[in-house]
Amino acid sequence: MEIVLLITGLIIGAVAAWFIAKFKFTAENQSSSGTLLAEQERGKVLQSQAQVLKVELDAERARLLDMNQKLAAAQADYRNLQERLQEQRKEMEALNEKFAIQFKNLANDIFEEKSKKFTEQNRTNLFDILKPLGEKITDFEKRVEDTHKDTITRNAALREQLENLQKLNVQMTREAENLTRALRGDAKTQGAWGEFILESILEKSGLEKDREYFIQESFTTAEGRLRPDVIIRLPEKRHVIIDSKVSLTAYTNFVNAATDEEKVAALKSHLISIRQHMKLLGDKNYQKNITGDSSLDFVIMFIPVEPAYILAIQSEQLLYEEALERRIVFVSPTLLIPSLQLIKNTWKQEYQTRNVIEIASKAGDLYDKFVGFSEDMITMGRHLETSKKFYEESMKKLSVGSGNLVRRVEDLKKLGVKASKTIDANLLKRSEDQPDMFER
Repeated sequence: MEIVLLITGLIIGAVAAWFIAKFKFTAENQSSSGTLLAEQERGKVLQSQAQVLKVELDAERARLLDMNQKLAAAQADYRNLQERLQEQRKEMEALNEKFAIQFKNLANDIFEEKSKKFTEQNRTNLFDILKPLGEKITDFEKRVEDTHKDTITRNAALREQLENLQKLNVQMTREAENLTRALRGDAKTQGAWGEFILESILEKSGLEKDREYFIQESFTTAEGRLRPDVIIRLPEKRHVIIDSKVSLTAYTNFVNAATDEEKVAALKSHLISIRQHMKLLGDKNYQKNITGDSSLDFVIMFIPVEPAYILAIQSEQLLYEEALERRIVFVSPTLLIPSLQLIKNTWKQEYQTRNVIEIASKAGDLYDKFVGFSEDMITMGRHLETSKKFYEESMKKLSVGSGNLVRRVEDLKKLGVKASKTIDANLLKRSEDQPDMFER
């Protein structure tokens, strides 16, 4: 039984193995057939692509052939253009020769004819330009020399003027004393007399009225109407104010006093009068109300009688300090005269400085004009050199060298060209040693 089962199992196993082997063979056979079909399809695709590439190759060959044809046509056009260019160059050369001849007629005739006129005219123009320049330089030197001489002369005369002013001061002081004695008790008349003395000194000081000093100008301010006796102008818009209305009645009483008690009382009244007038001037504040910040710091209180001034200063030493505290300075004729001379000299120096500045300014302008003129002359020289060089080069082309224009056109005339004019003999002579362009 076991043997039968074993045999049966073997048979079944063999059958199973046969079926398995058959199935495997069938599967492999089917796989090979599929691969073959795929390769066949692939071959068809490649064949189709080859056909497409062939068509494209034929198209490229056709394009290449067309481009070769166009290139040949372009080369032919280029050769034609080259030939036309050569022809145009020949035409240009012919035109250049024609223009050279015309230029010769213009350059040679005009240049030779006009150069003489230009040289003569240039010489005349140069003289006309330099003449005023020389006159200005001479005038400048003269003004500087005159200014220097004037300064020396004025300095030399200053001492003499001071001596004369000193003598005048002594005389005026004597007259003032006499007038003071005559003008007793009338304050208004004394004030007018003081103004007269002040104006007389100003007139003899050398200062010019209504230019360096002004008399009794009126000013309206917030504090009322002011009218100082004198305003003296200084350079740089500064001013000096002078008042001369001090009363001299007490001083007259002092001079005429018969006893010492009367003198003491009169001296006390004299000092009180000066202090009252000093306070009045300080309250007016001329510096601020009239001239502003441009004035000096002090107002001059003029005492027209020298002894009255000396008596007050010597009798009360604190009086001068009190005046300074109120920004007031006492002056007598002896002090005022040299002060005015100092102001006069200050103005002289100012005017001289202005003249020097004006001279320097004009000299600077003159120098600038001279520099501009010299630059123009240099530029003119360069232009003349350029014109000369251009002329020489043109003349070389015209009559010098192988194939010069004069010789060539003269050869044309020899060949029978009819002309109504003849080339200049000098040009022909210069070109005689040049070879004939038609000689073989």
